[in-house]
Amino acid sequence: MSQEIETAVAGALGGFFRFGRRKEHVVPIGTPCANCATPLQGPWCHQCGQLGEDFHRSTLKLVGEAFEGILHLDGRMWTTLPDLFRHPARLTQAYLEGHRAPQIPPLRLFLVVLLLVFFAGSVGGHKSAVITTTVDDHGKIVDTKTRTFESLTPAERGKMEADVNSVHVNIGGEHSAVSNWLKARVIKALENPERFRLVLEQWSERFAFLMLPLATGILSLLFLGQRRFYVFDHTIFSLHSLSAVGVLFAFSSALQTITAGASGIVLFAAPVHLFFHMRGVYQTSVLGTLARMVLLFLLSFAGALLIFLGLIWVGLNGMT
Repeated sequence: MSQEIETAVAGALGGFFRFGRRKEHVVPIGTPCANCATPLQGPWCHQCGQLGEDFHRSTLKLVGEAFEGILHLDGRMWTTLPDLFRHPARLTQAYLEGHRAPQIPPLRLFLVVLLLVFFAGSVGGHKSAVITTTVDDHGKIVDTKTRTFESLTPAERGKMEADVNSVHVNIGGEHSAVSNWLKARVIKALENPERFRLVLEQWSERFAFLMLPLATGILSLLFLGQRRFYVFDHTIFSLHSLSAVGVLFAFSSALQTITAGASGIVLFAAPVHLFFHMRGVYQTSVLGTLARMVLLFLLSFAGALLIFLGLIWVGLNGMT
């Protein structure tokens, strides 16, 4: 997984660790701040913002307190996640109205769920697939199989490379730099599918984050005539909605190893969740909510397709 996402999640989880602080490690009031020497008036320095805590203790204790903070998650994980599915509109409205302390900040929740999605996907062991066909002497397809790139024999990969070379790509001319670049990168991806998959995984997390501005922009367009909603409101709604979808995807990926294709049934809960979430937050009618959901789906699909094509381009570009 990309270091940027992991770093962002680690930074976002920093607030959770306050739960595990022990009184014996808190610096007494009036002690000079170790950073700016300002006398402390509380657990944080009011001058530079540094935490007033003594970290001179064993590594074992530090690691133990860190894990304790992660497992307890400040107590808010176990209230935010249930509300995200049982009362999504109430959760979003509460944050917009200023009742923010009882729940996890939406951006922090989104980052954690995003990391969870890719972790569940890696555990599921999804591999790139290719469809192979067998034809008879008359050119009629008699057998079709779905296989992974890794299972192809050298002869089959060589045939695929020959098929790619035989395709006439006419982007700026058949023998243009773009056409030659595309053919060369596709052949390299066929020769080393594992590397291509790793490049896609590395960049997919960064491209997945683009779904947030995409969703926010579409919602701003759909509710353009309602001035009581601002871009900030649409952003919070998008963070909660995408987090819910991410949890469903992670759960479906985790079930993939157990239930095979039946795990996709979990994803049918996504549109139902979006309906109640959107109608509750924006106070729209049933028809108004359904109409906006259709537009949101179509525009999101178009935007996601562009993001996917961009991901493929970056992946091919990495096959140097």
